[in-house]
Amino acid sequence: MRHAWHRTARGRAAAGLGAAVLGAALAACSDSHGSGTAAPPSAHGGTSSETPAPATHPFNGGTKGLKNPVLAVKIENTKPAMPQAGVSAADIVYVEQVEGGETRLMAVYSSKLPKRVGPVRSARISDLHILPQFGHPAFAFSGVQSKMKKYIRKAPVYDISQENAGSAYSRSSARRIPYNLYGDPKALLKDAPKASAPRDIGFRFGPAPEGGKPTGSFTAKWPAATMGFTWSAKQKRWLASWGGKPDTAAEGGRLGGATVVVQYAKTTRSQFHDFLGSYTPLIQTTGTGRATVLRDGKAYDAKWSRPSETSGTTYTTADGKPMTFARGQVWVVLLNDGKPHIP
Repeated sequence: MRHAWHRTARGRAAAGLGAAVLGAALAACSDSHGSGTAAPPSAHGGTSSETPAPATHPFNGGTKGLKNPVLAVKIENTKPAMPQAGVSAADIVYVEQVEGGETRLMAVYSSKLPKRVGPVRSARISDLHILPQFGHPAFAFSGVQSKMKKYIRKAPVYDISQENAGSAYSRSSARRIPYNLYGDPKALLKDAPKASAPRDIGFRFGPAPEGGKPTGSFTAKWPAATMGFTWSAKQKRWLASWGGKPDTAAEGGRLGGATVVVQYAKTTRSQFHDFLGSYTPLIQTTGTGRATVLRDGKAYDAKWSRPSETSGTTYTTADGKPMTFARGQVWVVLLNDGKPHIP
């Protein structure tokens, strides 16, 4: 199946030859089982003085940091990494399957920055298919395997990995390698001065739509990990758990978001694998699919749609109306469309 970028490329000839080269390069990251995996054209970074700030932040529906640059950080999500630092300050938290059926986070910041974030870990190919919707964001990670470096170089991100922005990282003596690397978000962004300002990525915030099923909790399952989300009427958000235990923040309190989007997306095998021979999953985040949106103590059946990698993801209710989110942090939990499996 041809990727969405290839299907629209003919209508975007003005994007230039470089865009086509980039799309072809990242399409090669998946095997013949994948679809929707090409990379977007290169995006120009920076903030135009002629571009007005949005009325509310497109990532969380708030009113702060409307033109702050976008920073994405890869964070470990296994027991040796907990409690994690800086996750509670993110606007968006993606949960992605990685090798062996475990998960890893990608936290996206703009409206505010924590003092430190981590443990920072290595990037995965699915990140390069999620990030183009943000324009040309700064991307912080500990590194990648050698075969993937060329795709990082061609992706529309500012590479502020440990290799390129080493002075913005430090190691904690309280933990063992590789679970002790932390980043200073302000220092990281100094190495990406032209990172994109926030843009519309498809989220819509506002009063809850009609319907929805009263729901107290939801458990997301991967082959080797589980995360739970329990509604707290007092805190007006979903409190996270990991492996059946409270998922706490290094700064104190529970992790969790005002809205949790459980997005079912086909998970296939990429060409990459770790030193144990376990293949890296490739999550198909373009196209359409089903979702469950948790907000205000209810679960809503929804549909997600993302026509291309430079487009955001829109969510609609069963009757086709926009699925509005509660204002505040959003978690996007990516699950295989089907039973949990290791591709």
